Amino acid sequence: MAEDVVLITGCSSGIGRATAEQFLAAGATVYATARRIESLAPLAELGCRTRALDVTDEVSMMAGVRAIEDEHGAIDVLVNNAGYGQQGALEVTSLDRFRAQFETNVFGVIRLCQLALPAMRAKGSGRIVLVSSMGGRITFPGGSAYHASKYALEAIGDVLRFEVARFGVSVVLVEPGLVATDYGRAALADLAGSEVEGPYATFTTGVRSALEASFRGEVEGTSTADEVARAIMAAATDTPPHARYVVGAMAEQLIALRGQMSDGQWDEMMTTMYPQPQPQPQPQP
Repeated sequence: MAEDVVLITGCSSGIGRATAEQFLAAGATVYATARRIESLAPLAELGCRTRALDVTDEVSMMAGVRAIEDEHGAIDVLVNNAGYGQQGALEVTSLDRFRAQFETNVFGVIRLCQLALPAMRAKGSGRIVLVSSMGGRITFPGGSAYHASKYALEAIGDVLRFEVARFGVSVVLVEPGLVATDYGRAALADLAGSEVEGPYATFTTGVRSALEASFRGEVEGTSTADEVARAIMAAATDTPPHARYVVGAMAEQLIALRGQMSDGQWDEMMTTMYPQPQPQPQPQP
């Protein structure tokens, strides 16, 4: 690890920041990135090399990878951590919002892998860590855009793992459950701007309440950013790595439970956790 060059996206706070700190403590050369360079000042003070990198911007991604490869030849570990979640009933979530979710959570990941892989193949080694979620294995009401992006990431990880294995490159998925970080603020702010009138009003309020409790760490089994960062470290250093690292008791239990339940049983359980949208009474003539 001491000689490894590590590129991590989404390091402004939470999991990304904790991961950068742990790689740095292990002696790696850490390139911590985020959209806003000023958000990386605490990591720069610790000794990380910081760079503005926007995973929705082609020029930004190309410049970031090229700068590292020009100095070091190749990236040893690519941690695709940048991402966000948005919530809302599918019918009232615009296609633009779906596209934005996929630009960050899926297409940015694909492009960074494409940019980093040629040098990894030439070197004959490399590790790509995809920070997914238990939300790529199970679903909750109101999360169609987010879950779709994480299910896509799971598929990408499984396919890419096979495609690059003989080049000496390992691809690993990390699947946290709920994590007590600032990550939820964006989801809550996004939900606040969602349609809350009409047949989805009560449902949207219920989703918001569940999110608020979850991201305050009030749900049993919630993980910390440091716990997820330790799993990412294991995903980057274990030889050989597991294909997946599930993080947190909640994620382990819910993924296992989903595997034991029929679709109908899972839907029924969701009705005990979320208000199900209902037809509205029609006004009397």
